[in-house]
Amino acid sequence: MGSGLKRTLGCGCGAVLAVIMVIAVVGWALSFVEGANPIRQLEPVPEDLPPAAGEPVPSIDVHGPGRTSDKLAFWSEPVTADTGIPGQALRAYANAELIARDAWPECNLNWTTLAGIGFVETRHGTYSGKLFGGSKLNSEGVAEPPITGIPLDGTSGTAEVLDTDDGVLDGDAEYDRAVGPMQFIPESWGRHGLDANGDGVADPHQIDDAALSAANLLCEGRDLGTPEGWTSAVQSYNMSMEYVINVRDAANSYALRQPAR
Repeated sequence: MGSGLKRTLGCGCGAVLAVIMVIAVVGWALSFVEGANPIRQLEPVPEDLPPAAGEPVPSIDVHGPGRTSDKLAFWSEPVTADTGIPGQALRAYANAELIARDAWPECNLNWTTLAGIGFVETRHGTYSGKLFGGSKLNSEGVAEPPITGIPLDGTSGTAEVLDTDDGVLDGDAEYDRAVGPMQFIPESWGRHGLDANGDGVADPHQIDDAALSAANLLCEGRDLGTPEGWTSAVQSYNMSMEYVINVRDAANSYALRQPAR
């Protein structure tokens, strides 16, 4: 029985290998057909500071009722297809750019910077830190399951930040933890949190609110249109230069309408 089983498995593997070889040969042949490009070639990512503005965001009434980011669906669909940014997240970043342009015109914030931070922090609300099964944004733009960081207890290279919200936002009544798609700690959320989806509640777990609140933090007394202002703003999120470079590269990738790496 054992030898028979081995022969059976061997025949099966040979057949699979043959199919793989056929597919490979066909793919190789098709690569020579005029106009065929089965693998997208990404452009080199520039090191520009500040990052490029990216696809211009059309004007909408950001003062209207409800979730104004929904009005950008027509704009976001082709950009999402090119960049891989989830549509809700992309619209939230663009909506925040428009609000910032209106509220803090001297800030010169572009959606690509918010997208760069969103990519590095949580892959736009899709990373949960778990080995299997990440989070995703539900129909209301809320990350499910909630994205909550490690306790800021002074270990693992973190600063010690004692609880500031009685565990309301992060479920930890001893230490603060970063929460939501843009990874706000409760203390910072208390200073910068804003409502952007029109429900009257500033929620760090909701992508529109989180993106606008990130804009509020970044724009605090800064001009992101200059290399110095942009770098200072991103360092207000994380003082690491590696972090600054990662955000820069992701933002510049999105400005090219291609995925970040």
